[in-house]
Amino acid sequence: MSNKLWTTITSIAVLTSTLAACQTPLKSTALNQSIEESPITLIPDIPDSDGDGVLDDIDMCPATPLNVVVEEQGCPFTGMGVDLKMEYRAFFTKGSSELSKEYQLDLDKVAKKLKEYDAATMRIEGHSSTDEVPAVDAVLQSNALSRSRALIVKNYLIMQHQINPDRLSIASYGSEQPIVPSDTGEGKSMNRRVYGLAQEPED
Repeated sequence: MSNKLWTTITSIAVLTSTLAACQTPLKSTALNQSIEESPITLIPDIPDSDGDGVLDDIDMCPATPLNVVVEEQGCPFTGMGVDLKMEYRAFFTKGSSELSKEYQLDLDKVAKKLKEYDAATMRIEGHSSTDEVPAVDAVLQSNALSRSRALIVKNYLIMQHQINPDRLSIASYGSEQPIVPSDTGEGKSMNRRVYGLAQEPED
């Protein structure tokens, strides 16, 4: 074999080896970039039931309607210049004024804020549905049931959290102010409710 041919073969071998060495880091780099840029999805342990971006454990208004701007505590933004404006809702079974556990827990959050803002007051409104009382004395009995519902909320705040009764006012409307039509069972259940509003007096 001539020296010229041998030199050519050697040069080709060296060039091939050099190219192979150059390609290895490129593949490694591409792989590393792929790994680093892969998104990681974290699923929170605590849900956000009303989808307002505030997790349930710190959400002071856990039933905010969709597409409503909320403050950091999860309550609708009012822009009214007051330090506290917090809504409360509870729903009841037919003919009952018993406050279920889930609504007690929501009320505990309200009580915490009432203690934090000691000038705040709360108005508590009781409501009932059209099918909860017999036709005889329907208005009177409906008002009595809705008043009982408002009172159970007021008394819970007084007895469980020592909120001054003078800071709590109640009103009962019977079935006069439905929030949805009462022509379905679901509609009637939504109208068996208490609505509360805790807020500081406006200057």
